[in-house]
Amino acid sequence: MNEPNSASEARVALFEKREIRRVLYDTEWWFVITDIVAVLTDSADPSEYWKKMRRRDPDLGKALQGGGQFVPPLALEFKTAGGPQKLQCWNTEGIFRLIQSIPSPKAEPFKRWLARVGKERIDEIENPELAMARMQELYEKKGYPKEWIDKRLRGIAVRQDLTDEWKGRGAASSLEYAILTNEIMQGAFDLKVEEYKQVKSLERENLRDHMTDMELILTMLAEATTTTLHRDRDSQGMDPLRKDAKDGGAVAGRTRKDIEQQTGKPVISSGNFKPLTGRRPKNLKAGED
Repeated sequence: MNEPNSASEARVALFEKREIRRVLYDTEWWFVITDIVAVLTDSADPSEYWKKMRRRDPDLGKALQGGGQFVPPLALEFKTAGGPQKLQCWNTEGIFRLIQSIPSPKAEPFKRWLARVGKERIDEIENPELAMARMQELYEKKGYPKEWIDKRLRGIAVRQDLTDEWKGRGAASSLEYAILTNEIMQGAFDLKVEEYKQVKSLERENLRDHMTDMELILTMLAEATTTTLHRDRDSQGMDPLRKDAKDGGAVAGRTRKDIEQQTGKPVISSGNFKPLTGRRPKNLKAGED
């Protein structure tokens, strides 16, 4: 089976309040097969159901081996409670083929949902502002404050600018992205990403979705500085990129320490936004638990 070494950040979509993990790979959505099976069958063991489907439907088995008329599923990496894990995913065409093998009254509404998700992706490629607008709407529905959302969206743009530089300068895999990100976070906060998540009592959640305003600002400063260093130094390859990441993170780290000295309070907060239930929350403050 093909096992690509890079894909963009995984996201969660909702169908009838059920989570379906998906990831962008080569500009199209790939969906976790067992999540689809779980939604359409309510099976207690979607993985076992998927195995039985492959035995029952020879065409599915052929597709899995790279044969047949469909693009084969790919093993793409996701963050899980037990750590990074590769899960079988299929693109929209493959998922439609999967649905044909599942006798379920949910099939038709799911097909409409899947078509809408695919169209949204095409629209976002043609007009990236639509993706930002949809993201803003999602954060608003979750109850995040407007001021926080503005910073989060700006941070996403800064991050995208940085990863575009990495992609063009020799960092291709998700592992390399993680290494460079950890260098930046270590310099800015004296914590690697997983260590920072432990401080905030997070597991699968996105760390940045639970940062305070000041934490977001310092993260942006670190990543924007790193991007500038890449360009000014014309860095190529992992070793120079790591050096830039350390230096960019250190700029934000010195700023953080200066803020802490002036305010007498730590910038790093153990607080998170996990309790959000749709009501409008107060802003988390630096050092707030």
